[in-house]
Amino acid sequence: MSSLAQQISAAGLADHILSERQLVRLLGGGDARRYGLVNRALKDGSLLRIKRGTYLLGPRYRTEAVHPFTIAQSLLPGSYISFESALAHHGWIPEAVFVTASASPARKTLHFETPDFGAFDFHPLAIADYRFLTSVDRVPMGKLTAIVAQPLRALMDLVALRKEPWSGIEWLTDGLRIDEEQLFSLRRGDFSKLKAVYKHKSVNTFIEALESFVLTARKAPPTHD
Repeated sequence: MSSLAQQISAAGLADHILSERQLVRLLGGGDARRYGLVNRALKDGSLLRIKRGTYLLGPRYRTEAVHPFTIAQSLLPGSYISFESALAHHGWIPEAVFVTASASPARKTLHFETPDFGAFDFHPLAIADYRFLTSVDRVPMGKLTAIVAQPLRALMDLVALRKEPWSGIEWLTDGLRIDEEQLFSLRRGDFSKLKAVYKHKSVNTFIEALESFVLTARKAPPTHD
């Protein structure tokens, strides 16, 4: 184990994502000494670089696995996990998701490829002021935390990203393979929270149409063959 990894572990930070500022506080001394310690730890694998100025101990020196969602938060602070990534996390879609996708407060789409944790995308959306984190939760993941959209928010973020018009329930059940029971679990309050979130009229039209379908279908008596 490198000297740097030992100091990180001794400080109780073995499972934490570390910024350059945290390393400065932890290691003290001059820049040259710190750079030397970091470079040696990177070379022997006891330290991994997530991006410039953001680090994590190698897997042999951590006590738990790190979730890609927490890596995403370190790549772009202020973002939250959404789209297919959040839908898969909540069990709403059956397919595996190979890119961790987040909604971004930035103005441009960003893409990161990391050798140790996979690919990450960050997409901006046209969101009303002070509504960016509506229906978004802090989710503990081991000793770290991720910020993850609730299922309906993740779904509507996807609609907004793809500019998908309402064309009936088939796009959800056949295209995304969302089970109708998942949709029927939604309540009026879930829809109400999102009606002031999106700036584009087409997204709000989608929300209203989906709400009407869900509430109407839930009230309908069961059919018998």
